[in-house]
Amino acid sequence: MAETAGRNDPFLAFRFEVKIDDLPVAGFSECTGLQLETEVFDYNEGGLNSIVRKFPTRTKQVNLVLKRGIVDRKLWDWYFQLTQGTIDFRNGSILVRDPSGASVAMEWHFRRAFPCKLHGPDLSATQSQVAVETLELCHQGLERQQ
Repeated sequence: MAETAGRNDPFLAFRFEVKIDDLPVAGFSECTGLQLETEVFDYNEGGLNSIVRKFPTRTKQVNLVLKRGIVDRKLWDWYFQLTQGTIDFRNGSILVRDPSGASVAMEWHFRRAFPCKLHGPDLSATQSQVAVETLELCHQGLERQQ
């Protein structure tokens, strides 16, 4: 009897966690910036006008942007140290869990990160939304582990 093909559903984007070295695990509602981009050098070869040769040059990483409801001031303190002249580089990881939450399906590691932008919550007395802060991290490398 023929076996049916196994079903591989895409991973869900809402079951993730962010770990940053010695900071307590924070529940982030959004994480963007898992992106690398390689710059390309165009070379117009003489005598061959129908083709432009393309060569990869350097690869750069995009800043990570993390959003969360404000529960403590640990991230604020980390950013404030930077404004006072102390750069505290930290490593971290972003884990995407399987639908049950039991195991890690994807994992990225970032290294030598520091906060480069902190955006406090938008406040309005006419709405009952959660106060959300946004932290932007510059980093010096992003690697996918799984």
